[in-house]
Amino acid sequence: MAFWLFKSEPNTWGWDDQVAKGDAGEEWDGVRNYQARNNMRAMKVGDRGFFYHSLKEKAIVGIVEVIAEAHPDSTTDDPRWECVDIKAIKPLPKPVTLEMCKADPRLADMVLVNNSRLSVQPVTEEEWQIVCDMGGL
Repeated sequence: MAFWLFKSEPNTWGWDDQVAKGDAGEEWDGVRNYQARNNMRAMKVGDRGFFYHSLKEKAIVGIVEVIAEAHPDSTTDDPRWECVDIKAIKPLPKPVTLEMCKADPRLADMVLVNNSRLSVQPVTEEEWQIVCDMGGL
């Protein structure tokens, strides 16, 4: 199993929206960045991800699971763009902010800390465990 982080603007698509989709999940569509798309192409069903609220909150708020591997993004006819489907698994009891991640030296190499603009990014197993611990899981 691999680990990932999915960033979203909560006023566009937030954790509550993801939870409301239930087990059916939702396409992680609209990504127009090649690196983020390539990350989604590497995902497998069962991989886990952090759900991150960007903008004002800047915090990891929940855990999602990949339920469908990369397929054409339904929001465009351009064949270059693909997406995966994800479903909500559980919220973090305590959101983990970007500032908390930056303050923890164990997370100094985390993509979120060094490239917080990338919308879909890999997370190492060690980073996953650290953030889960910080979030109360």
